[in-house]
Amino acid sequence: MDALGIHLLIFLPLVAAIVVWTLPERRKDLAPTFALVVGLLVFGIALVLWLNVGGAGLLGETKLSWIAVGAEQAEGGQLISGLQISYHVGLDAISAPLVALTGLLVPLSIACGFASIKHRVREYYAWMLALTGGMFGVFVARDVLLFYIFFEFTLVPLYFLIGVWGGPERRWAATKFFIYTFVGSVITFAGIMYLALRAAALLDSSLITFDLAMLSALDGLSAAEQSLLFVAFFCGFAIKVPFFPLHTWLPLAHTEAPTAGSVLLAGVLLKLGTYGFLRFSLPMVPDGAVEWATAMGWLAIAGIIYGALCCWVQTDIKKLVAYSSVSHLGFCMLGMFSLLPIGLSGAVLYMVNHGLSTGALFLVVGMIYERYHTRDMNKLGGLARQMPIMTFFLILFVLSSIGLPGLNGFVSEFTVLLAAYNSPTLGPIYGVFGATGILLGAIYMLYMAGKVLFGPVKEPAGTPDLSAGLKPDLNAREITILVPLAVVVVLLGVYPRLITDTLDPALETQVMQRVTAAIESSAHKTVAKTDGDNVITCEGDKELACGIDVSDGTPYHLITFSPYHSVIMPTPDAVTGGP
Repeated sequence: MDALGIHLLIFLPLVAAIVVWTLPERRKDLAPTFALVVGLLVFGIALVLWLNVGGAGLLGETKLSWIAVGAEQAEGGQLISGLQISYHVGLDAISAPLVALTGLLVPLSIACGFASIKHRVREYYAWMLALTGGMFGVFVARDVLLFYIFFEFTLVPLYFLIGVWGGPERRWAATKFFIYTFVGSVITFAGIMYLALRAAALLDSSLITFDLAMLSALDGLSAAEQSLLFVAFFCGFAIKVPFFPLHTWLPLAHTEAPTAGSVLLAGVLLKLGTYGFLRFSLPMVPDGAVEWATAMGWLAIAGIIYGALCCWVQTDIKKLVAYSSVSHLGFCMLGMFSLLPIGLSGAVLYMVNHGLSTGALFLVVGMIYERYHTRDMNKLGGLARQMPIMTFFLILFVLSSIGLPGLNGFVSEFTVLLAAYNSPTLGPIYGVFGATGILLGAIYMLYMAGKVLFGPVKEPAGTPDLSAGLKPDLNAREITILVPLAVVVVLLGVYPRLITDTLDPALETQVMQRVTAAIESSAHKTVAKTDGDNVITCEGDKELACGIDVSDGTPYHLITFSPYHSVIMPTPDAVTGGP
């Protein structure tokens, strides 16, 4: 039954997309309701699957041969040479929270368009459903090339959602989004192909496969190979995050996208990049990850501070929330490249929490825009008097976004900064600079809330526009959309173990073991140099060098100044010529 549920997550939305697309014009009014029903079904399936996941096991695994090129058949129908791509899917505790997040956001995103989508309705909901199938496929794929196919497929529906139903600059926004992400993904594809070919050579196999577990346990790649492969993966995943300085497509795409597109882009699609780093870059090329960890840490810090400063000067509420994603996902990457268990756990928790709070903020901004047809903070004010229910939700999600203790954002921000501060690859300076992002985030988010909600009432002429059946404050449909997000924001704030209890064992066995081995291997590569006084300064495994001069065999003793820096001094006997 678990395997059936996984297949339904992928194929039910895809089949439903075709059904919606082919509805006759006279029945187009059925499209929103049908899409919502499908969205609710996949949410129920995703929730059940997440509840069934436990520890480090794999749930609902299915592996079928899909594409075989130039392969010979051995007895029993098994391939012995050539190239094989498998339909290999399954769910573990790393991907399960993201599957559940996707399942939650999909029906809410579909429902939020009921009042605003008035033209080409069938096509809109068909693309929404196609995007849903692609997003689920990414998180359940256990074949690397199958992952890549779903990863690239998500570009197509979102391209049309932005380009057809977006704002005035929608075509440029959609084109820029597509070009950025596609070009980066091509480089990642080259890295995947090289890794699969090297795996076949290292395993002395004539069959080239893309099995995720096999590639994640591969040994024998040189440090140079792993470093270059890390860069190849970086090109595709960092653009998708988006990681500073490859973020420039994001604000425009968010600003021009319809509300549902912004919600799914922030809530799920950006997580494809962070998930890629966690699932591929760390376990497959751990030496490369260790080598590039400090650089990744500084880029994360730059993104945190730069994104926050950009938010500070925005007047468009939606663009402010868009730039906040650059800052927030810098925290996620900072925790991940602390290379500590608590950092990895905090990073996954941050993915989920960012999807909840930022997706909710985009929903609220969309509800304001439907009534006032502006997102300019200078044209709005005093809405707390006009929309008290909306005000409650906006304040709640703003506090969640800035990490108020008791709400979901606090736990993930705290664990990420704690990991960065105590990380042997990063260190206290990263934690200190990262914490400034929290202060800046509180400033720009609270300023936005104060500007829009409080003070004298300020509304554009002729608004609020209630022609689409809206009320001056949120109606029952809109409240129903926001309540589940509010509940989960509070629930994860007081009980994050709902995710981490099953997540941590999976991270340990699938990621941390590989990363820890790479760190230990790096530490054993002793780097020593002799200065004018015949003193050797060492970095790495001091025990290997202690007692022996690597050049002439002179005995030395070890003086440790910190856990990461020691000096090896000549022994008195060696200096005086004693026995």
